[in-house]
This record gives sequence, C-alpha cells and structure tokens, in this order.
Amino acid sequence: MAIKATIHKAQLQIADMDRNVYGEHNLTIARQPSETDERMMIRILAFALNVPADEMRGKLELSKGLADVEEPEIWQRDLTGDIIHWIDLGQPDDRRLLKAHGRAERVSVYTYSYSSAIWWAGIESKLVRAPRLAVWQIPHEQSQALAKFAERSMQMQITVQDGGIYVSTSADSLEITPIALKTAQG
Repeated sequence: MAIKATIHKAQLQIADMDRNVYGEHNLTIARQPSETDERMMIRILAFALNVPADEMRGKLELSKGLADVEEPEIWQRDLTGDIIHWIDLGQPDDRRLLKAHGRAERVSVYTYSYSSAIWWAGIESKLVRAPRLAVWQIPHEQSQALAKFAERSMQMQITVQDGGIYVSTSADSLEITPIALKTAQG
C-alpha cells in the first residue's frame, strides 16, 4: 500500500513592498512522502514571492507537485485554463523549462541545492531562447535554515523589501537573499 501525502497548513501574512502586494493567505500543502521539509518550505516561499496583487487573471495555486510530473510546483492559470505563470523548484532540465516556456506567459525556477551552481553552468547556455524565464537561487544555508520552520501547522510573516526576504514565526526569524541567475526580459 502506498504511503499517502501528509497535510500541512500554512497561514502566511505577506508584505511584499517591492511589488506592493499585501495580504493573508491560507495554504493547504499535500507533502508527498518523498518531499523534504526544505523543498516544502521553498514551495511556500515561492508561493509568497509570486502571489499576484489580485486574482483578475486567476489565482496562484499549489499543484500536485511531485505527484504529477506534467505540472509545475505552483502555477497561475486564467479562467480559460491558459497558464499565466509556471513555477518550478529544484533543478529541472532544459527540455522541461523550454516546454513550460512555450505554454506559459512567465516561467520561474527556484533552485536551492548546494549543487545549484553546477546545474546552472550545465544548463544556462541552452536557455538563451527563453526570454520569459527567471531563475533564482536560494543560498543552500538559508534554505536549510528555512526547513527548520516546517511544522504541520505554521504561521509565518514574509516581508520582501529591496530584494531581501524576511521570514518570521513566533519562535524564530530568518533573512533570505535570493540570487538572480537569470532574469526575465520584458
């Protein structure tokens, strides 16, 4: 018998001063047995960094993630089902990213492993023809520290200002400084 996903709940208070996006979001995360605390927390962080100011073009949603390899980790789809924003985590291959680039208006990747630099060096030249792709690296030490915030029920405040991210809970806080490996054009 297969092991089922563990349900986690996250209540996020987001203040993204760089994009003028503010609000409270309640997430229900189905964490697959093969997913680490680190990956789940990066998924929550990616959600917070990309939540739209309004839902006029659809809302940002956690997808089936690891349970369905044809879907991104997070996406924003409009009412017609068109993909506005495709968000992946980890180290996806160039074919997956180019396919996503053909299907979505925007594509973002959040990589967080200590081997991110090696992955990026091997894939960067293959993605020149993907102008709507943005790739961000969360420093490994910071993603590992974020993983320690994982609980079955979480309340977090996420503040973004001048490119820095501040995550706090009632017990701890952390500053995250993402590194732009590739920025989207236009």
